[in-house]
Amino acid sequence: MSDILRIAIDGPGGAGKSTVAKAVAKKLGIDYIDTGAMYRAIAYKFMSLGIIPGKDNDAQFQDLINKILASTEVDYSKGITRLDGTDVSDKIRTAEISSTASSFSAFPSVRKKLVSLQQKMAQEKSLVMDGRDIGSNVIKDAELKIFLTASPEERARRRFEELSKKNDKVDYEAVLCDMKIRDRNDMSRQLNPLVKAEDALELDSSNMSVDEVVDLICERAKQLF
Repeated sequence: MSDILRIAIDGPGGAGKSTVAKAVAKKLGIDYIDTGAMYRAIAYKFMSLGIIPGKDNDAQFQDLINKILASTEVDYSKGITRLDGTDVSDKIRTAEISSTASSFSAFPSVRKKLVSLQQKMAQEKSLVMDGRDIGSNVIKDAELKIFLTASPEERARRRFEELSKKNDKVDYEAVLCDMKIRDRNDMSRQLNPLVKAEDALELDSSNMSVDEVVDLICERAKQLF
């Protein structure tokens, strides 16, 4: 039995990873790390500076990205995302930020900075970490790996309801379209694409409640911890 338990939860956007990961961490009494929030924070900073990734990201553009990253601090602790010391938790939960975060996550320099921070966290304590490549790249030796998915339509419905509750003016079809584009970007990117780790347990949550998914994962975890 391991001294620490690292649970890696991967999957496409809107599959419920963050909701499930938070609940699993709480039930098991271990820390939760939202890696997606860390990428959104980076995207939020770039967008605030008027920097948007395009088709032609030349060397000059890359140098600009690297310069900004060098003076950027991102931290996630106790449910709060801090960017350069400022809480940006509410500002990063929009469809536009999510889409842009997916584009920026393809940049090697962005991933190198955040993966390094995430791996350091995983060396120190038991935790639940969710994202796109946690089990396949960030914590390859995680004690438990989960690939959580759901149909694009179901994931878009969940995201639509989430954004609507925050009074964001959104259209379901637009959210669904954005979801499919984001899926394609995540799965086709050259650097650490969205993929199920060979030793991961795949769970389709389309017809499962959050409690059902959480209970299943916790039962698997208790066999290891």
